[in-house]
Order: sequence, then structure tokens, then C-alpha cells
Amino acid sequence: MAKRGGFPGGMGMPGNMNNLMKQAQKMQKQMEETTKELEEKEYEATAGGGVVKVKINGKKEITEIKIDKDAFDRDDEELFEDIEENVMAAVNEAIRLQSEDEKAQMGKITGGLGGGFPF
Repeated sequence: MAKRGGFPGGMGMPGNMNNLMKQAQKMQKQMEETTKELEEKEYEATAGGGVVKVKINGKKEITEIKIDKDAFDRDDEELFEDIEENVMAAVNEAIRLQSEDEKAQMGKITGGLGGGFPF
């Protein structure tokens, strides 16, 4: 009887395909666990020489903003504008730190393959 086309080893998935599926499932589970761990982390950044401090969580939500009130004269409008810019800078830095950590943690799982997986 002649062999028909298809995968060697008879019916069903070949061993390599089974291993690939198991590895994909393991990677998916690791990514889910890492995502949960990242969401529980906190990131802190400062700007303006420490005058402004911002904390965000792993969901990129601001959890705290602190402004050193002793660092400015309340009648100095230019200083208020500087503080606003420093708040924005600190928020953006905290978000950048979170994104960098997330990318590094996921890269450990995917081996640098990127996030193009459908799961």
C-alpha cells in the first residue's frame, strides 16, 4: 500500500506540531502572568529637580502627584507654568518607565519575537 501525502507518523498531529502548540500555550500563560504582575507594579518619576513627583501603576493610571510647595512663590505665574510643564514631564517619564519595563518583561517570554501573537 502506497503512503499518501501528509505528515509522517500516521494520522493526527506530528510530534513537532504538538510541541509547538505546548510551547505556545506555555508562552501565553507566562504572558498573562507577567501582565498581571506588571499591573501590580508602581513606577515613580520626578522632574524639576525633584519639585514634582508622579507615581503611576502598571495600568498607566496616575496614582499620586506631589508638588513641593516650598519650592515656589505663590504669586509667581511663570513658576506655575514651569510646574505644569514639570508635571507633564514627570507623568510622561513614569509612563515611559512602565512601557520599558513591560517590553523587557514580555521580551523575556517571547525571546524578542515581538507582540504579534494572536493570544
